Amino acid sequence: MALSGRGQEASTAATSGSGIRRLWAQYSPWFAVEEYRSPPSACRITQVRLQRHGARFPTTGAGGRIQTAVAKLQAASAFADPRLSFLRNYTYNLGTEDLVPLGAAESFSAGKVAFKRYAHLVKPGQLPFVRASGSERVVLSATNWTAGFSLASHNVYSPKLSVIFSEEGNDTLDDSMCPSAGSSDAQTTQWLNTFYPAVTTRLNSAAQGANLTNTDTFNLLSLCPFDTAARNGGQSPFCGMFDAEDFRGFEYSGDLDKFYNTGYGQELGPVQGVGYINELIARLKRTPVVDHTQTNRTLDGDPATFPLDRAIYADFSHDNQMIAIYAAMGLFKQQRLLDPSQMDARASRTWVASRLVPFGARMVVEKLACGDGGKEFVRILVNDAVQPLDFCGGGEMCGLDAFVASQAFARNGGDGDFEKCFQ
Repeated sequence: MALSGRGQEASTAATSGSGIRRLWAQYSPWFAVEEYRSPPSACRITQVRLQRHGARFPTTGAGGRIQTAVAKLQAASAFADPRLSFLRNYTYNLGTEDLVPLGAAESFSAGKVAFKRYAHLVKPGQLPFVRASGSERVVLSATNWTAGFSLASHNVYSPKLSVIFSEEGNDTLDDSMCPSAGSSDAQTTQWLNTFYPAVTTRLNSAAQGANLTNTDTFNLLSLCPFDTAARNGGQSPFCGMFDAEDFRGFEYSGDLDKFYNTGYGQELGPVQGVGYINELIARLKRTPVVDHTQTNRTLDGDPATFPLDRAIYADFSHDNQMIAIYAAMGLFKQQRLLDPSQMDARASRTWVASRLVPFGARMVVEKLACGDGGKEFVRILVNDAVQPLDFCGGGEMCGLDAFVASQAFARNGGDGDFEKCFQ
């Protein structure tokens, strides 16, 4: 029996190209959503940034669930589809949580691109200021970025990682400071019970006696991107077990997870990005940080650990925190909540996890000086795509003062939401 009603040939074709990798939600390898566009010719960039860590192994919990699902498949009495035959000799050997070589390469490449794109902002005494949240994969992403930046400059400019935040304390680069925040479990479970049963039935028909659950199916789908990353980008045989429609459903699981975990669908999601926004405002305005939420006031109050005179700032974070920052700022605002009972297939939908927070995701805030008077503007790019600033007039550029004014939610400390994090 074929794994897909469309037949083996159709399934293999659907999962063999690079396009399938853009259906892996937050586990997609980094890609440019659009080709980078320089600002208008009358403008010059005077300051730039925020990045997610590169590709990693599964977390400890996810890895355990994946191994359970694989073991069920391998215990099947027979395989009715030849594409599962590799399981007879397969050994699960993925690590947990650490950066994989592909993730290191993603960050190294990002550092090279940053130098080439913004080399005019660099000079002796004006190296990028680099910070990272304390997880090892985030720290290694930061140091690989600095290595790429240095190499691109022929080792003339070699920035260092200057600040590593403990994730046990105040940290604007990690979503660990809102204990009362809810989760996305209700919405992702509803989608799991809506979309996955048909896929699970198909797999159980192909692996007789496996008795997979819908949760197992989700975890096997996630093994495709994780195993591919561990193979340094060589496609995992697990990918061939599924077709493009399966991965579209998997992607929507990620969309729902990010939206309802720290995004607009979570009451206490956006407030988790407030501290970072206030740090961004301080850098743009070159004034001290004003914040009483997630910031480490000792570090942010010291010019050695929070300088205001740099042209390039590189901060390394996690996907959930980047989503909170997008939501705190007003990026990717949705007109309605994402529906956990059916996929929103509109081509115009902007909340797509692979485009927002793939491995190595990048949000770049460019400060611009335009015209003879040098009027200051802000432009924001996410994975190289220039964002419409709907919260600031709707154009692709916003006056610096207008941008700061648009960030009232952050400047007001989350309008009381931060206090709710501890109630």
